[in-house]
Amino acid sequence: MNLVLIGYRGTGKSTIAQRLALALAWDWVDADVELELRAGASIATIFAEQGESAFRDLESQVLADLAVRHHTVVAAGGGVVLRPANREVLRRMGQIVWLRADADTIAKRLAADETTRERRPNLTTSGGRAEIEQLLAAREPLYAECADFSVETAGRAADEIAGEILVRMRAPQMPEGPA
Repeated sequence: MNLVLIGYRGTGKSTIAQRLALALAWDWVDADVELELRAGASIATIFAEQGESAFRDLESQVLADLAVRHHTVVAAGGGVVLRPANREVLRRMGQIVWLRADADTIAKRLAADETTRERRPNLTTSGGRAEIEQLLAAREPLYAECADFSVETAGRAADEIAGEILVRMRAPQMPEGPA
């Protein structure tokens, strides 16, 4: 069994994955970092030099390789849910938690992250908050399709979020009501 964190960039997947792995005494991996290590280039460079399709191919390969691990907390890439085959792989990996945050929170977090500009490309011509809103609208149904449950991260401390996930992992899962 694994625990996979999905959600848009800036929702806290990497930070929360580390805390969960520590609490569970499991390994953890940031799929985007793993992808960059394998490619020997940042995601922004891969997008610029090879295009989004090549990046998505690499992302799918990394996910497939991570799927064979056990007792690992995986911080998945924000767009990994875009391909139907990836959604199938995710479902077989273990429990899936969708980390959620509103567009304002995400924009503030990304602006505060000094590595965002050099490592992460704009995915639309608009960039910024408009891009966040556009991609959230497109991806949220896919995150919802994959997730066993979701956790709001806006305005909350990482330890609080990790604690909620641990409690919900151990409790019988009830279907969530409308968001």
